[in-house]
Formats: sequence, C-alpha cells, structure tokens
Amino acid sequence: MNQQESIEFAQQYLSDILSFFGVNVTAQASLDEDVIELAVPSTDNNSLLIGRNAETLRSMQLLVSSALRNKGADVTRVNIDIADYKKQRAEKVAAQAKEWIEEVIRTGDSKVVNLNAADRRVVHHVASDYPNVQTFSEGEGRDRRLIIAQQTS
Repeated sequence: MNQQESIEFAQQYLSDILSFFGVNVTAQASLDEDVIELAVPSTDNNSLLIGRNAETLRSMQLLVSSALRNKGADVTRVNIDIADYKKQRAEKVAAQAKEWIEEVIRTGDSKVVNLNAADRRVVHHVASDYPNVQTFSEGEGRDRRLIIAQQTS
C-alpha cells in the first residue's frame, strides 16, 4: 500500500470508527513527515471521542495505526486530532513549560514532572529555545518522568 493509499485507508478506517459512535463527519487527511494527520471537525460528541485524559483518542490512533500495519502500508504512524484538542493541549503545555523553565532558571532547582509522551515532546521543544536549560526523560512506561534542569557546563 503506497503513501496515498495509506492516507485514504486511514481516513476511511477512522470514518468507520466514528460512525460506530454515531458521528458522520469526514476527517481531513494529510501527510506530515511520515505521519498521517487526521483532523476531525468539532461535533456534539467531542468529549466522548476524546475521552478522559484523551484515552479514547489515543485508542483510535492505535486502532488506525494497527490496521495500517496489518495491511502492509508504507506509512503506519497516525496522529488524530479532534476539534483541535491536541493543538489546544499543546499550547497549554507550552505555556506551563515556560513557567517551569523560568522557575528552574530563577531557583536553580531541577523540576520533575509526570507527563505523557506527547506533552513531554512539547516541553522538550519549548526548552530548546533556552540555551541554559536542558530537559531529559527518565524511567520506563507509565513511570517515565521529564526532568527540567539548568545546563551543566
């Protein structure tokens, strides 16, 4: 399955999942750096589709990605965003990250935070704008933590 077929398959597969929830919308699909981006417009069922702590959203991503792998698709990484939830979440995490980084710079004390993988990536990205701060992750699975610390010379 080539890239275009992979995108179309992912888009249709997600539409089928959404119809299970009684949501009949078409997700916008695109390819960004070997990741299929699927954007679902806002509906009355946003909270149901996103789920608590975005678990339903992540589960749908896993389903679509697994289906692509099973079909031997060229592209199997999938990012689903419902009603710009992830975009808004990333903006909030970025704002919080700036506060944490400023605190680390001001106090000199390291900050340890428990975040999911997507949120950790946002903090790493924000921290890259601060030459005197470093971020790294420690631990495995659900016990993985992000550490924000002053750059050691």
